[in-house]
Amino acid sequence: MKYYTEEHEWVEVEDGVATVGITEYAARELGDITFVELPEKGSEFGQGDVLSVVESVKAASDVFAPVSGKVLSANRILADRPELINESPEEDGWICKLADVDEKELENLLTDAEYGQMVSNLSKD
Repeated sequence: MKYYTEEHEWVEVEDGVATVGITEYAARELGDITFVELPEKGSEFGQGDVLSVVESVKAASDVFAPVSGKVLSANRILADRPELINESPEEDGWICKLADVDEKELENLLTDAEYGQMVSNLSKD
């Protein structure tokens, strides 16, 4: 099950490992992504810390850690193909995987339905 932040990150935890990325909405709003600053393996982040930076033709945007953890791996494909985030933001375009995740922090995040409602409200503005 995926969880979402109000800043448009998603996280999915499986067997204690969290996969993190930005949502389809965020990728669409950013436009063509041209560069992704990936976190270093072994780096530790708290929930809400800046985890990565995504640059597009429109802007540079911080990506925040949806949960605390230690970087297990980063999606190195993005170094050569940052546009993969535009093509598959919630699948192949993941940014990193975190270990040592505090799953209780998921309670602070939005469910799929809650995030969908938030995006729907943003689209009305």
